[in-house]
Amino acid sequence: MKSVALHNLGCKVNSYELDVMQQMLLEKGYEIVSFDKAADIYIVNTCTVTNIADRKSRQMLHRARKMNPQAVVVAVGCYVQTGQDVIERDGTVDLAIGNNRKKDLVEILEKYLAKREESKNVKESATPDKELTQDGEASVLRPAVCDIIDINHTSEYEEMTLKKTAEHTRAYIKIQDGCNQFCSYCIIPYARGRVRSRGQEEIIREVQGIAAKGYQEIVLTGIHISSYGTDRGGCELLSLLKKLHEIEGIRRIRLGSLEPRIVTEAFAEKISAMPKVCPHFHLSLQSGSDAVLRRMNRKYSKEEYFQATEYLRRFYEKPAITTDVIVGFPGETQEEFEETEAFLRRVDFFEMHIFKYSRREGTGAAKMEGQLTEAEKGRRSAVLLELEREMSHRYRAGFIDLEVEVLFEEKQTKDGKTYWIGHTPQYIKAAKIARDGENLHNTIGSGRISGFLEEDIMLFG
Repeated sequence: MKSVALHNLGCKVNSYELDVMQQMLLEKGYEIVSFDKAADIYIVNTCTVTNIADRKSRQMLHRARKMNPQAVVVAVGCYVQTGQDVIERDGTVDLAIGNNRKKDLVEILEKYLAKREESKNVKESATPDKELTQDGEASVLRPAVCDIIDINHTSEYEEMTLKKTAEHTRAYIKIQDGCNQFCSYCIIPYARGRVRSRGQEEIIREVQGIAAKGYQEIVLTGIHISSYGTDRGGCELLSLLKKLHEIEGIRRIRLGSLEPRIVTEAFAEKISAMPKVCPHFHLSLQSGSDAVLRRMNRKYSKEEYFQATEYLRRFYEKPAITTDVIVGFPGETQEEFEETEAFLRRVDFFEMHIFKYSRREGTGAAKMEGQLTEAEKGRRSAVLLELEREMSHRYRAGFIDLEVEVLFEEKQTKDGKTYWIGHTPQYIKAAKIARDGENLHNTIGSGRISGFLEEDIMLFG
């Protein structure tokens, strides 16, 4: 049977989908090998969130072609969806599969392989379909075979079911796809289409199967999970959480990124009544300036955002609130940046992901005046990264001498000592010295945090 090497770029949704694609290939008897090894087939699950992501997608496809010029190179996902013309002209890719077709990967691949074999038999030659130029790039002998639907005019949720995952204690569960927000900097609604929600029954069956395999923690993920159910008439996220909370064997339910507006007082109160829901909330902010938020087409004000964090702190003790921030958005003045910095201090986050604005062709922001220099974006990013370190250290230090629970995941050796490493419900990483013969993998232990092992790892027990 043919060997397949897979590589993933981008978000947790992509990771989930690649895990399912690998699962389908294994069930059909394909041999999975490392991406840096020679393989008969290379599959790259691509990303297109920024121009840099596009470039990385192209680089990985070109790397696959160089690894084995006679291999079948398959591009899958978001970069394919938004860049079909580029894919066809590139000459590196043999087969391109868009979003909402990943569930049919094996069928599409095997049809392509059969036609390719017929063509080879006619030629009575094993000459590769693509030829390489001196610099290693593929010259175009024929365009890629494309299987791409009009993602912006489909209401079908692409049903995929995960039976196991590369992580051994935590499973990501995809509950929806698509986005209706159309932020001015974001291409994803065009790559993923409109909101499409997965049926609750399918999600429950998948989680029951995951629990039966011994997984104790699930993470609900999607492109915009706060929209779950809105394509059926109203948000169903709370309803889904209540049903998942009843599944035996699942000890923790972690939520992916949430829209700030979903966190009302009633929402915070209801999820706080479900002890399996982890007190770890990622509320994407992007800017602490109302003027910048309007240019971004974010649909909340900073005061509405702040109120959401206050609701969470009313019903949870020490909730972990994390966020994303874009610095250097077109037209961002020094005063607007300072306004953002002050707002971040006011909220006092556990962790922040700081991104320098990356111009993405095809979005409204790419055409805006006032594009900042890379040097200025770098300066502002450095200021917020230092603030992130300060706030993150303070939040972790607040758990010293407190009793916590840790789900242990793996062993690591640090400074000659071996530790079991895991996470608290707040997603604080914690380490416990490993005793001889002790196996804590996929167990939950209670104990006190005694201090810091490293900047981002606490000592436990």
